[in-house]
Amino acid sequence: MLLILKIAWRNIFRHKGKSIVIGVILLLGAVIMTVGNAVITGMDRGLHHHIVENFIGDLVLISGDQKNNAVVFNFMAEPVEIISDYAAIKALLTREPYIEKFLPAAFGAPLVLNEEGGEPDFNFVLGVDFAEYQKMFPGNIDLLEGRYPNPGERGMLLTDLNRELNFQYLLGYWIRPENEPLNRAHLAPEAAALGDRLTVKDRMIFMGFSEKNTTIDILAPVKGIIKFKALNKFLGFFNLIDIESFRECFGYFTAEEKGSDITKETQAILEMGETDLNRMFESDTLIEKGGHREKSYDSDSLKKETEKKGKIDVDQGAYNQIYIKLAPRVSLTDGLNRLNQAVKTANLNVRAITWKQGMGEVADLAMIMKGALFIFVMFIFFVAVIIIMNTLSMAAIERVPEIGMMRAVGARKSFISLMFLLETSLLAFAFGGAGIVLGYIAVQVLTAMNLSTTNEMLQLFYGGNSFRPYLDVADIFLALLQLFIVTVLSTLYPIFVTRRITPIDAISRE
Repeated sequence: MLLILKIAWRNIFRHKGKSIVIGVILLLGAVIMTVGNAVITGMDRGLHHHIVENFIGDLVLISGDQKNNAVVFNFMAEPVEIISDYAAIKALLTREPYIEKFLPAAFGAPLVLNEEGGEPDFNFVLGVDFAEYQKMFPGNIDLLEGRYPNPGERGMLLTDLNRELNFQYLLGYWIRPENEPLNRAHLAPEAAALGDRLTVKDRMIFMGFSEKNTTIDILAPVKGIIKFKALNKFLGFFNLIDIESFRECFGYFTAEEKGSDITKETQAILEMGETDLNRMFESDTLIEKGGHREKSYDSDSLKKETEKKGKIDVDQGAYNQIYIKLAPRVSLTDGLNRLNQAVKTANLNVRAITWKQGMGEVADLAMIMKGALFIFVMFIFFVAVIIIMNTLSMAAIERVPEIGMMRAVGARKSFISLMFLLETSLLAFAFGGAGIVLGYIAVQVLTAMNLSTTNEMLQLFYGGNSFRPYLDVADIFLALLQLFIVTVLSTLYPIFVTRRITPIDAISRE
């Protein structure tokens, strides 16, 4: 073995030109593969932190009747099936040891109505108990203006992204928090340009909808303006609203109306005859003066309708999804299987899905970008294999006389094969090892640079607002494994060539 190693070492220096070429390819390949592995891991960690830990949890529990799994990020604004018997579900989740936390919520996309007239449009809203939301996802949002709603208080937290989009494309007026002065430092450029002509309001009117059309318009006072600390270009589409207002908006039974599927007002509308319905739509809430539409909605009436007082148990009303965080060291697959088995055994009409399924198109985009990055790393992998294989094959052809003479004095084919493999292995150990070290240094430099972006696609690629690749022990072992596979694959064909060389080939070449 020492003899083969000595010969291999000597041959590296005898053919140093090709050895340097092979070494440089191994060096660059190792750097790129190490950094690529770190970027993929950093992306995974970022998405897990900003989406799983700070927005949706590991699993989402949805109704067994729900057909579309994309119940959170649903661009088509499809209604989500109501979860029934939350009390039994809550009892089950509380006693399951692999579940750390859970939060019932409701997702919907009501129409935003303009008090001054104009076309309505959708806004995504999450109906939550604000205190429980902060316990589930502490520190995931920045409060830019205003305050958080008090326990049991009606109202909403509007995201800065939606505020600007609503101003530009829908409402035409700027929204500030209730009882707060206008913060001109936060005005969008188009709003600031209006100066004293800018209309400012502190509320939004939502019209929910369902398959049964059992909904009412609600007025939601804006208590605060928020911004998600990361991925705000995606998560910023979601306003937060108190769960009771959400239920009224979408016709769910509320905690105040336990036992009723719809509100009393909605029931009265459903019981109206055709004449009464026509009279309702001919009322003076829609009147014309001077050729212009007056306010289409009686805001004072809506305000009285949606202001509720008294302490209530919000869990007595309806939800349509439950966010779940798994206990530490519980894998996603294990938690998913155990929870689905538990709800099946308890005969509950719900099922668990992963956060990726719940996030729909956003998770799909992230996985596509991760797959593209992995393909790029594998492309570099195969390019390195092909270049090294070609270089070694040329070296084998040039060394036919040398190898033929070695065969003539008794060297076996296995000796020649092992000699070539050792030559490449030594180069891989020296140059590839140096490449992994350089890749590690490059990762630390990139992390220290704290590169940030506001581009939506790059934020998914980064796993957050900042580019933070991460290299753990598993990634280093993966880089070593990739280096080993490159070494083995790149020597297969050259070894095949050398094994066919005979002493006669050496004589004929001379």
